[in-house]
Amino acid sequence: MAKDKGKDKTPGRKLVAQHKKARHDYHILDTYECGLVLTGTEVKSLRQGRASLVDGFVQIDGNEAWLHNVHIPEYTQGTWTNHAARRKRKLLMHRAEIDKLESKSQESGHTIVPLALYFKDGRAKVEIALAKGKKEYDKRQTLREQQDRRETDRAISAARRRQRA
Repeated sequence: MAKDKGKDKTPGRKLVAQHKKARHDYHILDTYECGLVLTGTEVKSLRQGRASLVDGFVQIDGNEAWLHNVHIPEYTQGTWTNHAARRKRKLLMHRAEIDKLESKSQESGHTIVPLALYFKDGRAKVEIALAKGKKEYDKRQTLREQQDRRETDRAISAARRRQRA
């Protein structure tokens, strides 16, 4: 029986980074889970919980999906073998998914953005989404709906509290 060499194989999902503003700026049409091709120091830096997806986007070149502008800072205890913080990283996806994303992303106003970066069963994964940019009035409408929902929830909970008392 082979021994586990200290790798974090805990089942479940350990979130490293999330792009919260993406759901505010875009209509999310479809989501995909992809693997990443990373170097050793990138994985160590991610295990410390350090990454930023804010400027990230996905581009499809020659039947391969590439993740651009995701910032994974250099590993603090790394040596000359450290990685570049904003290099492009290859995404591991099925050919059918790549072809589908490529055809849909070429439609006007569509883009592919990363939503979350996490470890799933010890492997680094990124959740990407096919998205369409929101107009300013769409963003205001979404905020208004969230605020209305919050107010109704507060009113309901206050009414329940009054009934109990």
